[in-house]
Amino acid sequence: MHLVSAAAFLLVLGLSSPVESGKCPRVCSCDSTKLSVTCVGKNLTEIPPTIDEITVKLDLRNNNLQVLSRRAFILMPYLTHLNLQRCNINKVKEGAFRALGRLVSLNLAYNKIDILYQESFDGLSSLKELHLDHNRVEEIQPGAFAQLGFLNMLALTHNQLVYIPNMAFQGLNNIKWLRLSHNSLNNLAPEAFAGLFTLSRLSLDHNELQFFPTEAMTRLPEVTRLDMSHNPITYLGEESVSMAKLTRLYLDHMSIQDLSDLALSRAPFLSHLDLSHNQLRYLEPLSGPKELASLNLTGNPVYCNCYMRPLREWAGVGGVKLLGTCTGPPHLSDEPLQAVVPLDLRCRSRGEMLKDEFEKDDEEDTGSLPPTAKPKQKVKCPDNCDCDIESQHATCEGRGHTKVPRGFPAKTQLLDLRSNHFHYLPTNSFPGTSQVVSLHLEFCKIHQIESGAFRGMKKLFYLYLSDNDLTSLDPGAFAGAPELTYLHLEGNRLVQFPGSALALLPSLFVLHLEQNAISKLEPTGLLSSATPNLRELYLTNNTINAIAKGALDSAFLGTLHLDSNQLTEMPTHALSDAPNLEEIKLSQNSIRWVGPNAFKPISQSLKRLYMDQMGMEKMSRDALAGLGPGLRALTVRGNQLEELPDLSPLTGLEVVDLQDNPLMCDCPLLPLRRWMENVSLEVIATCGNPPEIRGQKVRDVHVFTSCPESGSAPDEKVATPSGPPKVKKTKTSLSKTPGVKARPAKPKAKLLKPTKKKPQRKPGPPKTTKNKTL
Repeated sequence: MHLVSAAAFLLVLGLSSPVESGKCPRVCSCDSTKLSVTCVGKNLTEIPPTIDEITVKLDLRNNNLQVLSRRAFILMPYLTHLNLQRCNINKVKEGAFRALGRLVSLNLAYNKIDILYQESFDGLSSLKELHLDHNRVEEIQPGAFAQLGFLNMLALTHNQLVYIPNMAFQGLNNIKWLRLSHNSLNNLAPEAFAGLFTLSRLSLDHNELQFFPTEAMTRLPEVTRLDMSHNPITYLGEESVSMAKLTRLYLDHMSIQDLSDLALSRAPFLSHLDLSHNQLRYLEPLSGPKELASLNLTGNPVYCNCYMRPLREWAGVGGVKLLGTCTGPPHLSDEPLQAVVPLDLRCRSRGEMLKDEFEKDDEEDTGSLPPTAKPKQKVKCPDNCDCDIESQHATCEGRGHTKVPRGFPAKTQLLDLRSNHFHYLPTNSFPGTSQVVSLHLEFCKIHQIESGAFRGMKKLFYLYLSDNDLTSLDPGAFAGAPELTYLHLEGNRLVQFPGSALALLPSLFVLHLEQNAISKLEPTGLLSSATPNLRELYLTNNTINAIAKGALDSAFLGTLHLDSNQLTEMPTHALSDAPNLEEIKLSQNSIRWVGPNAFKPISQSLKRLYMDQMGMEKMSRDALAGLGPGLRALTVRGNQLEELPDLSPLTGLEVVDLQDNPLMCDCPLLPLRRWMENVSLEVIATCGNPPEIRGQKVRDVHVFTSCPESGSAPDEKVATPSGPPKVKKTKTSLSKTPGVKARPAKPKAKLLKPTKKKPQRKPGPPKTTKNKTL
């Protein structure tokens, strides 16, 4: 017995002693019981090579590692907690964390990381917490988080982000809390948060958002808590907040002067709303939230007169607790809003009330401006501009400049020159701005950019030239800005795709060309040669009526928006060499017929397909051939479709919209009805014919009970031609449902009112035809 005990003791000693003495680095302390190693503040320049492989917790804070090399932790496969705070890390090389498949917590806070590369976190398949706060992150490359499928919390606070691109957080399938506070965000792409289906808490406070990012927020179905405080938002319009499960919304310390009573109409479960420290003088009762318990108006200049009475009565009836006090009139000054009786909220007369308020405003305007309102003179800054050394931002927005100001601080990273009157940008317009990452030139009436205008802007990453008067671009317009990645040219008057000018931008990743006058896409000088790395191309609202074969060839293109143009046929031939296209929008083009194999060239990559409001009358039964489990979204809303192709191969659908189509609820539609019954998605589709069930949901009608088991009618081959719909002047459509009389063609013409050129045209031949004199 004693020999066994001694042997066991020696075995334990043999396992633990290497950690404690044999393999414990000289400058570190090791705990064999907790399997932890601590090397804090030892000025280490590399990972100690003698750390025992069974170590579970490694603390390397306050060292000087600078670069994490590839497979830096390959000898520590059992690590679960790794702390690398304050290690002067400026780069994490691809695969640095490979082999750390058990790591659940990684702390990289307070370092100097500026770019999150595509495979920076490769190998961290079990990671649950990632701290990247207090770095210098200004770029998130696509797929940076693709390997972090189990991550619950991501902290990116106190960095230098100015823009979140589409799909930036792709791969975070279990994320609960995303922290983006204290950055310089002024814009979020519509799909910035796409794929974050489990996110419940989002922190966007202390940024520079000027508008509520409604479109981006609609992609967050599970968010219950949203913090948008300390952003310079001034107004919230109707349906600004469209978040079905939101319960707590923080909009405090902003610049809100007005808020529509319908701003929160699509946030039904909101219970706590913080509007403190804004510029609200009064507020209408809020429509939408049915469970609102608290409304905080503290720090607002609320004037308690008759205009506040509806809100006070609404709060009393709904049990909403109002926080805040009255700033006037004098007899109610400093009175808590909750204590004010509605009868006390009255106006003597509108004229007297406005006089009192204007006098109060005049007093405030003349006597209350703090002496520190102007920028400090010691900061190097052009006249009539503001420069902030600490945040490395400079702005001359809306100051009436006719020439680009010069003399900004050398370390400026965000330069805002929007809403001036430059008209043209000459060569070398921005000397001394080599550190600028984001440049805003919107609404500057620019009609010409000379070659080399941006010369010297070696770090320029985001360029906003939206809403100007550009009709063309000089081939050398962007010379000298090789790192430009996000380019906004929407809202100009460009008549051609600016391929030659883009050829100088090898890093271009996202290109916005919406609302221009581009009518054709030619193969010469386009994607494959000019912008080989382009991932997202937005051409919405141009006048495109033709796309030549090869015009869209690109090995990298993933998102293509062609909606609201003048296409009359599917651009299938133009997509023959775009093997990675994941999303295409074709909505609001006049494409009436979608033929067989329309998406065959991109069937292996396509995930999202939008074809709304095209006047589409017919889809071939093979229109979606090749599309299978990979397709996630399909919308054909607001067309003239009577039938649909078989959707059963699309087993991966997460979003489907078939609404506002006059579907023929007859036997050929039986496969759709059966598909609807077998999927967990909520699919809304309504009958357009026969007339007696028009408007009823396909799922609810009983006309399919008399159909043959196969779902085919005797004349189904006639009902489903392979070619586009023919124009027929005389025809009658018979219902297969017993007891339903033949329908004359006239009501069908009413359904086709939007198609003005051919009012008698009908999507596809009828089930049976008879000649009838009209």
